[in-house]
Amino acid sequence: MNWAQLYADLSAQLQAHVDLPFYQDFFVNFYRAFIDGARWKLYLSGLRMTIEVTVLALIMGIILGVIVAVIRTAHDQQRPGRHNPILFLLNTIGTIYTTVIRGTPMIVQAVFIYYGLLQVFGIKMGMWQAGFFIVSINTGAYMAETVRGGIVSIDPGQTEGAKAIGMTHFQTMVHVILPQAFRNIIPQIGNNFIINIKDTSVLSVISITDLFFVHKSVVGALYTYFESAAIVMVIYLTMTLFASYLLRLWEKALDGPQNYDLNTTDSLAYTSGMYNAPDPNHESQNLDMKGGAAHV
Repeated sequence: MNWAQLYADLSAQLQAHVDLPFYQDFFVNFYRAFIDGARWKLYLSGLRMTIEVTVLALIMGIILGVIVAVIRTAHDQQRPGRHNPILFLLNTIGTIYTTVIRGTPMIVQAVFIYYGLLQVFGIKMGMWQAGFFIVSINTGAYMAETVRGGIVSIDPGQTEGAKAIGMTHFQTMVHVILPQAFRNIIPQIGNNFIINIKDTSVLSVISITDLFFVHKSVVGALYTYFESAAIVMVIYLTMTLFASYLLRLWEKALDGPQNYDLNTTDSLAYTSGMYNAPDPNHESQNLDMKGGAAHV
């Protein structure tokens, strides 16, 4: 079937004010919004921008969240009567940061940072840099509380044991606590990634050419609200489902195989290694072959 010819015929009927069935009207508007004029390339460009901002902002947000979480847990775990003023200052900054970012909408933050900083302080940021910065600080604020919860969930005895063998707080976090905490917070990291995919749509307020900005541009030119929104929803849904699938694969890889063999040999009982005693019968046969008299 020639889809272009079908689109031309149905478009001619619409221009002649012929009432078409819903599915034919949907096809005409879908063709105009997605295929005609190679507009699918616009959606592809918006998809690429959305993925770039989401992935890079998630990485930066995890790094920022870990730093804030480690600082706050270090402050909370200080011994009674011992208070580090630098740690107190950093903890205060981290608390204000997480409170403000989590307590205000991202769309307001985008307007405040992109337009407000330019108007008040003369700081002009590129649209891409501003979008990356906004999503990163939002991800970092939520990841800080997530990582802090993961750290608190680890048995305190492990921290005490690490410090008993002479580890510093930093060494304890890097080598003992954080590897276990990250395993516990993987589902939440995946949730933040999926949330970021959808939340990048608010960046269209500062003219980031993401997927939602492309939708607004097509709708403004063609008035195909329903069809363009359906296209964008399918793309967002596909991305989130694929991200969820990758997350499940990652969790299974960290869990390891379901079936495994237990080592029934106690290695502590053989501190000098395993020793196989020679077979007496084998020794007697060797002596007979050499012509020796072997009498047992």
